[in-house]
Amino acid sequence: MTEAALREKVARLGKSMFDRGLMFGSPGNISVRLADGWLMTPTGTSLGALDPARLAKIDAAGQLVGGDPPTKEAFLHPVVYDRRARAGAVVHLHSTHSVAVSCLCGVDHSNVLPPLTAYYVMRVGTLPLIPYFAPGDIDLARAVGELASRHHAVLLANHGPVVAGKTLDDAVYATEELEETAKLFLALRGMATRPLTQAQVDDLQKRYPLNFSGRQRALCC
Repeated sequence: MTEAALREKVARLGKSMFDRGLMFGSPGNISVRLADGWLMTPTGTSLGALDPARLAKIDAAGQLVGGDPPTKEAFLHPVVYDRRARAGAVVHLHSTHSVAVSCLCGVDHSNVLPPLTAYYVMRVGTLPLIPYFAPGDIDLARAVGELASRHHAVLLANHGPVVAGKTLDDAVYATEELEETAKLFLALRGMATRPLTQAQVDDLQKRYPLNFSGRQRALCC
Protein backbone atom coordinates (compact mmCIF):
# COMPACT_ATOMS: atom_id res chain seq x y z
CA MET A 1 0.00 0.00 0.00
CA THR A 2 1.33 3.47 -0.87
CA GLU A 3 2.01 6.08 1.79
CA ALA A 4 -0.84 8.20 0.45
CA ALA A 5 -3.25 5.26 0.78
CA LEU A 6 -2.02 4.55 4.31
CA ARG A 7 -2.61 8.17 5.27
CA GLU A 8 -6.17 8.00 4.01
CA LYS A 9 -6.75 4.72 5.82
CA VAL A 10 -5.48 6.06 9.16
CA ALA A 11 -7.88 9.01 8.87
CA ARG A 12 -10.80 6.82 7.79
CA LEU A 13 -10.38 4.23 10.55
CA GLY A 14 -9.68 6.91 13.16
CA LYS A 15 -12.97 8.60 12.28
CA SER A 16 -14.78 5.26 12.30
CA MET A 17 -13.58 4.48 15.83
CA PHE A 18 -14.40 7.99 17.03
CA ASP A 19 -17.87 7.97 15.47
CA ARG A 20 -18.63 4.62 17.13
CA GLY A 21 -17.68 5.89 20.58
CA LEU A 22 -14.39 4.07 21.04
CA MET A 23 -12.71 7.45 21.61
CA PHE A 24 -13.66 10.94 22.71
CA GLY A 25 -11.88 14.30 22.64
CA SER A 26 -8.27 14.24 21.49
CA PRO A 27 -6.68 11.31 23.43
CA GLY A 28 -5.67 8.12 21.63
CA ASN A 29 -3.23 7.61 18.80
CA ILE A 30 -2.47 5.43 15.79
CA SER A 31 0.76 4.65 13.96
CA VAL A 32 1.66 2.63 10.88
CA ARG A 33 5.05 1.38 9.80
CA LEU A 34 6.68 2.70 6.63
CA ALA A 35 9.78 1.38 4.87
CA ASP A 36 11.76 4.32 6.28
CA GLY A 37 9.95 5.10 9.55
CA TRP A 38 6.37 5.61 10.70
CA LEU A 39 3.26 7.71 10.28
CA MET A 40 1.64 8.82 13.56
CA THR A 41 -1.42 10.80 14.48
CA PRO A 42 -0.61 14.37 15.60
CA THR A 43 -0.74 15.66 19.14
CA GLY A 44 -3.91 17.37 20.29
CA THR A 45 -5.95 16.11 17.33
CA SER A 46 -9.18 14.13 17.57
CA LEU A 47 -9.13 10.77 15.81
CA GLY A 48 -12.47 11.88 14.37
CA ALA A 49 -10.93 14.85 12.53
CA LEU A 50 -7.61 13.65 11.13
CA ASP A 51 -6.18 15.34 8.03
CA PRO A 52 -4.20 12.70 6.07
CA ALA A 53 -1.74 15.32 4.85
CA ARG A 54 -0.92 16.48 8.39
CA LEU A 55 -0.09 13.10 9.93
CA ALA A 56 3.34 13.17 11.54
CA LYS A 57 6.03 11.40 9.54
CA ILE A 58 8.85 10.05 11.71
CA ASP A 59 12.09 8.72 10.25
CA ALA A 60 13.94 5.62 11.44
CA ALA A 61 16.01 7.79 13.81
CA GLY A 62 12.85 9.08 15.50
CA GLN A 63 13.00 12.56 13.97
CA LEU A 64 9.96 14.43 12.65
CA VAL A 65 10.46 14.89 8.91
CA GLY A 66 6.97 15.97 7.85
CA GLY A 67 3.51 16.89 9.06
CA ASP A 68 2.44 18.11 12.49
CA PRO A 69 4.23 17.12 15.73
CA PRO A 70 3.31 13.55 16.72
CA THR A 71 1.22 12.40 19.65
CA LYS A 72 2.68 13.04 23.10
CA GLU A 73 2.63 9.26 23.53
CA ALA A 74 4.79 8.69 20.45
CA PHE A 75 7.43 7.02 22.62
CA LEU A 76 5.12 4.01 23.13
CA HIS A 77 5.04 3.07 19.46
CA PRO A 78 8.73 2.50 18.56
CA VAL A 79 9.24 0.11 21.48
CA VAL A 80 6.41 -2.08 20.18
CA TYR A 81 7.79 -2.07 16.63
CA ASP A 82 11.27 -2.81 17.97
CA ARG A 83 10.02 -5.91 19.82
CA ARG A 84 7.60 -7.08 17.10
CA ALA A 85 9.32 -7.17 13.73
CA ARG A 86 6.11 -8.14 11.89
CA ALA A 87 3.98 -5.36 13.40
CA GLY A 88 2.67 -2.98 10.75
CA ALA A 89 0.49 -0.80 13.00
CA VAL A 90 -0.14 0.14 16.62
CA VAL A 91 -3.40 1.48 18.07
CA HIS A 92 -3.63 3.08 21.51
CA LEU A 93 -7.07 4.13 22.77
CA HIS A 94 -8.59 5.40 26.00
CA SER A 95 -11.72 3.36 25.27
CA THR A 96 -14.21 3.53 28.15
CA HIS A 97 -14.77 -0.13 29.02
CA SER A 98 -11.14 -1.15 28.62
CA VAL A 99 -10.06 1.74 30.84
CA ALA A 100 -12.75 0.79 33.38
CA VAL A 101 -11.34 -2.75 33.58
CA SER A 102 -7.83 -1.31 34.00
CA CYS A 103 -9.04 0.52 37.14
CA LEU A 104 -10.48 -2.55 38.90
CA CYS A 105 -8.95 -4.17 41.96
CA GLY A 106 -8.48 -7.89 42.06
CA VAL A 107 -7.90 -8.59 38.36
CA ASP A 108 -5.21 -11.00 37.22
CA HIS A 109 -2.32 -8.77 36.17
CA SER A 110 -0.90 -11.49 33.93
CA ASN A 111 -4.18 -11.83 31.99
CA VAL A 112 -6.80 -9.24 32.80
CA LEU A 113 -9.84 -10.54 30.91
CA PRO A 114 -11.27 -14.07 30.94
CA PRO A 115 -11.78 -15.93 27.63
CA LEU A 116 -15.46 -15.04 27.24
CA THR A 117 -15.60 -15.52 23.47
CA ALA A 118 -13.70 -17.42 20.81
CA TYR A 119 -12.86 -14.26 18.87
CA TYR A 120 -11.30 -12.66 21.93
CA VAL A 121 -8.99 -15.65 22.24
CA MET A 122 -8.28 -15.55 18.50
CA ARG A 123 -7.63 -11.81 18.21
CA VAL A 124 -6.20 -10.86 21.61
CA GLY A 125 -5.16 -14.04 23.40
CA THR A 126 -3.79 -12.90 26.75
CA LEU A 127 -3.84 -9.33 28.04
CA PRO A 128 -1.32 -8.37 30.74
CA LEU A 129 -1.84 -5.26 32.87
CA ILE A 130 1.02 -2.77 33.06
CA PRO A 131 1.22 -0.80 36.34
CA TYR A 132 0.26 2.88 36.35
CA PHE A 133 2.75 5.45 35.10
CA ALA A 134 2.08 9.16 34.61
CA PRO A 135 1.47 10.18 30.97
CA GLY A 136 4.78 10.90 29.29
CA ASP A 137 6.84 8.88 31.80
CA ILE A 138 9.58 7.15 29.83
CA ASP A 139 9.40 4.22 32.26
CA LEU A 140 6.01 3.42 30.71
CA ALA A 141 7.75 2.75 27.39
CA ARG A 142 10.22 0.46 29.14
CA ALA A 143 7.38 -1.46 30.79
CA VAL A 144 5.55 -1.86 27.47
CA GLY A 145 8.75 -2.97 25.80
CA GLU A 146 9.32 -5.68 28.40
CA LEU A 147 6.02 -7.34 27.48
CA ALA A 148 5.68 -6.48 23.78
CA SER A 149 7.86 -9.32 22.55
CA ARG A 150 5.45 -11.84 24.14
CA HIS A 151 2.13 -10.00 23.82
CA HIS A 152 0.74 -7.97 20.94
CA ALA A 153 -1.84 -6.36 23.27
CA VAL A 154 -1.30 -4.87 26.72
CA LEU A 155 -3.53 -2.83 29.04
CA LEU A 156 -2.10 0.22 30.79
CA ALA A 157 -3.49 0.66 34.31
CA ASN A 158 -5.86 3.63 34.62
CA HIS A 159 -5.08 4.49 31.00
CA GLY A 160 -6.06 2.12 28.18
CA PRO A 161 -4.98 -0.57 25.70
CA VAL A 162 -1.99 -0.64 23.33
CA VAL A 163 -2.51 -3.12 20.50
CA ALA A 164 -0.23 -4.09 17.60
CA GLY A 165 -1.26 -5.81 14.39
CA LYS A 166 0.33 -7.09 11.23
CA THR A 167 -1.75 -4.47 9.41
CA LEU A 168 -3.75 -1.46 10.53
CA ASP A 169 -6.98 -3.40 10.00
CA ASP A 170 -5.70 -6.20 12.24
CA ALA A 171 -4.73 -3.78 15.01
CA VAL A 172 -8.12 -2.02 14.85
CA TYR A 173 -10.09 -5.29 14.82
CA ALA A 174 -8.17 -6.61 17.84
CA THR A 175 -8.68 -3.32 19.69
CA GLU A 176 -12.40 -3.46 19.00
CA GLU A 177 -12.59 -7.08 20.15
CA LEU A 178 -10.78 -6.14 23.35
CA GLU A 179 -13.18 -3.26 24.04
CA GLU A 180 -16.26 -5.40 23.41
CA THR A 181 -14.91 -8.13 25.71
CA ALA A 182 -14.23 -5.53 28.41
CA LYS A 183 -17.83 -4.36 28.00
CA LEU A 184 -19.10 -7.94 28.36
CA PHE A 185 -16.86 -8.51 31.39
CA LEU A 186 -18.26 -5.45 33.17
CA ALA A 187 -21.86 -6.30 32.23
CA LEU A 188 -21.44 -9.81 33.67
CA ARG A 189 -19.52 -8.75 36.77
CA GLY A 190 -21.11 -10.29 39.86
CA MET A 191 -22.99 -12.89 37.84
CA ALA A 192 -22.17 -16.56 37.44
CA THR A 193 -20.41 -16.75 34.08
CA ARG A 194 -19.25 -19.55 31.81
CA PRO A 195 -16.00 -18.51 30.10
CA LEU A 196 -14.34 -20.89 27.67
CA THR A 197 -12.62 -23.81 29.34
CA GLN A 198 -8.86 -24.22 29.16
CA ALA A 199 -9.37 -27.10 26.74
CA GLN A 200 -11.47 -24.87 24.48
CA VAL A 201 -8.85 -22.11 24.67
CA ASP A 202 -6.08 -24.60 23.87
CA ASP A 203 -8.06 -25.86 20.88
CA LEU A 204 -8.53 -22.32 19.52
CA GLN A 205 -4.86 -21.51 20.01
CA LYS A 206 -3.95 -24.70 18.14
CA ARG A 207 -6.34 -23.88 15.30
CA TYR A 208 -5.51 -20.15 15.12
CA PRO A 209 -2.09 -19.58 16.73
CA LEU A 210 -1.44 -15.91 17.43
CA ASN A 211 2.32 -15.98 17.04
CA PHE A 212 3.15 -18.92 14.83
CA SER A 213 1.86 -20.46 11.61
CA GLY A 214 -1.64 -20.72 10.22
CA ARG A 215 -4.62 -18.52 9.53
CA GLN A 216 -4.07 -16.45 12.68
CA ARG A 217 -1.03 -14.83 11.06
CA ALA A 218 -3.52 -12.47 9.39
CA LEU A 219 -4.74 -11.30 12.80
CA CYS A 220 -1.48 -10.70 14.63
CA CYS A 221 2.15 -9.77 14.20
